[in-house]
Amino acid sequence: MDPTTSEPTIQREFPCVQCGAHLVFAPGTAELACPHCGTRNRIAEGTAAVEECDYAAALAELAAGEPLQETLAVKCSRCGAESTLPPNVTADKCPFCGSAIVAEAASRKLIRPRSMLPFHITREQAQDAFRQWIASLWFAPSALRRVADAESISGIYMPAWTYNSDTTSRYTGQRGDDYWETETYWDTEFYTENLNGQSVTRARQVQKTRQVRKTRWTSVRGQVGRSFVDLLVRASNSLPEQYFNALQPWDLNNLVPYKDEYLAGFVTESYQVDLPTGFEQAKEDMQEPIRQTIRADIGGDHQRISSVSTRYFNITFKHLLLPLWLSAYAYADRSHRFMVNARTGEVQGERPYSYWKIAFTVLVAIAAVATTAILMNLPR
Repeated sequence: MDPTTSEPTIQREFPCVQCGAHLVFAPGTAELACPHCGTRNRIAEGTAAVEECDYAAALAELAAGEPLQETLAVKCSRCGAESTLPPNVTADKCPFCGSAIVAEAASRKLIRPRSMLPFHITREQAQDAFRQWIASLWFAPSALRRVADAESISGIYMPAWTYNSDTTSRYTGQRGDDYWETETYWDTEFYTENLNGQSVTRARQVQKTRQVRKTRWTSVRGQVGRSFVDLLVRASNSLPEQYFNALQPWDLNNLVPYKDEYLAGFVTESYQVDLPTGFEQAKEDMQEPIRQTIRADIGGDHQRISSVSTRYFNITFKHLLLPLWLSAYAYADRSHRFMVNARTGEVQGERPYSYWKIAFTVLVAIAAVATTAILMNLPR
């Protein structure tokens, strides 16, 4: 499959046949819905399947300057996120940091996505999760609940890569096998004897034996193979890696072929991590599993790995879009982010603290300790 086929630069619009308004994708369904008159259009089922793209072929096409998808995106001057805006919208807030952005669009040529996970969690469900999350926070400012009610939440399609790869790894190292030896040692032993009618404790050295575990190390070398499927790598730097990892897992087994209809009404972020850079991250993620395979191949009770040389082959990839509900809310002159995995409902966020509440709690605790101490020292 050619991942770099040229595509139009303007996002498709889907007008309502009843009132002419723009239809939007309804999460959790296979339909486009009109937000004004309620008309629903079912998304036509295609015959295409989710397929892997050949990594080496894609790199060759990129090097040769083959045509890519041309995308119009707006870039936030504060956090650097590049994303689309809905049709006919010229100004909005950056969904990643909350800063105001104006649609000064720049054209970029990008590998187009071939698969995606459509939104499943609705906006209302995400907002409820936001409120419940805030309500569960200890020492959260009271005003934060009002922020939760007032702030809007945006639906974002976040770009990602998945990689498949077979590997063979040559290694050198050492195998450690435990064995037991009998060791003789001297120990101090105390005994009591009667001396002139008095008990006297004395010490003496006694020879004893014990079993001691030792390890015999043997140099080893070998080769192992391991295959990796759907290693997920974020293609965006807008969302910190810690939150991307915390939002997992994604139900990649439910990927569907890309359709413009699923994007209607949502913002789509352009990737910032390109194809080869993403594979370098995937190689990093492979290292520990490969080392685990090597340890199993070495065997014994202990293993030391001195060197590893890995070859990667049969590499394929998918460029896909992951759905995310995101709210960047401002509190105390700082921007905080709240996010929901729009497939599973997993919630993550950046939270502020009320230092007044913390100080009050500490004072109450100190007062309770002092009162207890006073009561315990009162005369009875």
